[in-house]
Amino acid sequence: MSKPAAAPALPLAPPPSLWRLFAGFFIMGGTSLGGGVIAYLRTGLVARYRWLDDETFVELMAISQSLPGLNATNMSILAGDRLRGWPGALVAALGMCLPGASLMTAAAFAYGIGGDDPLSKAFLHAIAAGAVGLITVVLVQLGAKMLTEIADYAFVALTAVLVAFFHVPVPYALIGVGALAIWWHRPRNTSPRNAGDPQPKDPAS
Repeated sequence: MSKPAAAPALPLAPPPSLWRLFAGFFIMGGTSLGGGVIAYLRTGLVARYRWLDDETFVELMAISQSLPGLNATNMSILAGDRLRGWPGALVAALGMCLPGASLMTAAAFAYGIGGDDPLSKAFLHAIAAGAVGLITVVLVQLGAKMLTEIADYAFVALTAVLVAFFHVPVPYALIGVGALAIWWHRPRNTSPRNAGDPQPKDPAS
């Protein structure tokens, strides 16, 4: 039985206006509960608004995780700059950070009043579990599209082992495994030369 063909990807939407960009990141920043920000960003940028494709999202995510700072803020700056230049980077970062800063100020006040309440602890545990589920879903979705051979899964496993078990800093692990992946995926001239093919010219002649 032949494998069914994958559904063609929808075309990207035109670059949004600055106001639309701010509103989009404001919504994502205000609904990314429990730390599953990568899941919300992927759902918003790729699936809902179609401002980026999965390949570009993974590239920007890799850059944001290699740089100091919060992944959500780094991603908003990179995506905003790609869509609308430096003004887009500014409004996207503002939209991403503003709801979180406001809600965290209110949450800190509320936690200071009733943080030891059993219902509050149960709510936080539930949110954390949901965030892990969201991140797992995004990993599966991106992995199915971006990982094309067994070696790619080996690079993923190697990165996880270096960071989780050997406590290698994330930038060093990404640089090391990235260099290995570049070497592995380097262009290879494996086509045999036929007897009738023209010989390359000698540069000295």
